[in-house]
Amino acid sequence: MTTNQYDLAIVGSGGAAIAAAVAASRQQARIVMVERGVIGGTCVNIGCVPSKTLLRGTEIYHQAGQHPFAGLETSAGRVTLPETIRQKDTLVEQLREQKYTALIADYGWELVRGEASFLDSETLQVAGRKIRANAFIIATGAAPRVPPITGLEQGGYLTSTTALALTEVPNSLFVIGAGYIALELGQIFSRLGTEVTPVQRGTHFLNGYEPETDELMRAVLAEQGIDVITEAQIEQVEGGERGRRVHLTVRGKPQIREASHVLVAAGRTPNTAALNLHAAGVRTDGRRAVIVDGHLSTSNPKVWAVGDVTLSPQFVYVAAYEGRLAAENALLGSGRTVDFTALPAVIFTDPQIAVVGLTEAEAVEQGLAVKSTVLPLEAVPRAQVNHDTAGLIKLVIEAGSERLLGVHVVSENAGR
Repeated sequence: MTTNQYDLAIVGSGGAAIAAAVAASRQQARIVMVERGVIGGTCVNIGCVPSKTLLRGTEIYHQAGQHPFAGLETSAGRVTLPETIRQKDTLVEQLREQKYTALIADYGWELVRGEASFLDSETLQVAGRKIRANAFIIATGAAPRVPPITGLEQGGYLTSTTALALTEVPNSLFVIGAGYIALELGQIFSRLGTEVTPVQRGTHFLNGYEPETDELMRAVLAEQGIDVITEAQIEQVEGGERGRRVHLTVRGKPQIREASHVLVAAGRTPNTAALNLHAAGVRTDGRRAVIVDGHLSTSNPKVWAVGDVTLSPQFVYVAAYEGRLAAENALLGSGRTVDFTALPAVIFTDPQIAVVGLTEAEAVEQGLAVKSTVLPLEAVPRAQVNHDTAGLIKLVIEAGSERLLGVHVVSENAGR
């Protein structure tokens, strides 16, 4: 078993890992990257890229079938989903090569294939090799979390990964969860003709968003035929030849819902199980996420962790930002601290939901005196011109100083 010494060892090859490696390369560091699967991580392979291209495609299909302009007759033809999926897969392969694989060759760091596992606080074992480094960055991402629901495994289910690979349009889709993944995938299939029913345990399905946003989006989705069920507890899933029967309790009353498919979109679990972090002295929390401080350092001073494996805000630009920061802290001792004060977030439904800064509740929790104003989109001339007035703009402002604390927009192209 050979042993190799590096300045920096990076476990993972997604957006966070690539950003860390590029930053380290600029410091002339000797770098090794370890990847057990497909290069590129979640975003390009099974996340942002495939979901957003299908969202755009189904949006165009929907608009062809129905739009608000008088005298303009259009129609939507049949859906040939295998062709759409092939086009999506081709795009994924192209971007994986351009944005990930090519960078490894251009910058020249070493890529090792295999499952990484810590032997001790400064040694990895990968495919029979021992890899020692002055610093390590864990960037292994996360995978769909599957809740322990009776009968779910036996009955069969989709995740965001497998749903994006379907080549037949489901007749109906029962969605466990109502977060951004559930809503985006739900709208994709709804526009292809699937009956979609997201279900959420909480009172509000958009947790952490403004109540005005939650109320408006529930109404808009209902108009689109997507009926979100809240305050529900799923008891059991039964599988059969004709589909699935879901037993649930809604506000204390039992119900049975039938669907051809069940989609699990109930959050994500960090990919840490195989890393043997205990041997490295790296602590995790109850969700198996790596615990980091504001500098992205772990309980082992030689190890940093970035991106979804820490359950940071799960956006590729957050992962890339953290990757660069961690590399600089690890190699240069920069002591840079993560700052998400002005972090934007977008849910790419129609209408889109875009936010930056604090909600009104968060500002109050911080002890700030706040005032807010809400402008319905029907009062915006451009929205009237577009005949698309479903939306709102909410501003959260600090009283007295008039400092803008948060902006919350629901509208067409809100994320632009």
